[in-house]
Amino acid sequence: MPLALGDRAPDFALRDQHGAEFRLSSYAGEKAVLLVFFPYAFSGVCTGELTGFRDRLGEFESGTSTMAAISCDPIYTQRAFADRDALFFPLLSDFWPHGAVASAYGVLDAEQGCPTRSSYIVGKDGRITWSVHNNMGEARDLDIHATRLTGDV
Repeated sequence: MPLALGDRAPDFALRDQHGAEFRLSSYAGEKAVLLVFFPYAFSGVCTGELTGFRDRLGEFESGTSTMAAISCDPIYTQRAFADRDALFFPLLSDFWPHGAVASAYGVLDAEQGCPTRSSYIVGKDGRITWSVHNNMGEARDLDIHATRLTGDV
């Protein structure tokens, strides 16, 4: 079951495509965080979405907000994906233990071994302020994401 509005966001530490640690709690009190769970690196819909975030990065990365994308792909896959498509924001690997963070957020599709196409905004207070969950083949609406993130900071 996905987390609900007002729930405390589970803290986590995952490695990004460069091996650097990204810890959610390090943004507490400082920035709202947009967490973008995506099923698979290099897949068509995911590539379109993440390059869309890249092209509009200034709407998601600011003095009051940041974003990170999370999948169960290994770090090396995340790095190849980021390098190929010039993705400069953190691509976090929830590879091992497999899907632990996606599971904590209630968005792991255990049958397919990947997160569902879900987004959460974690407010500066560490609570979920907004979420949306799309079907596997349905791309996110980046306009709604940008509007919601701007309204929640």
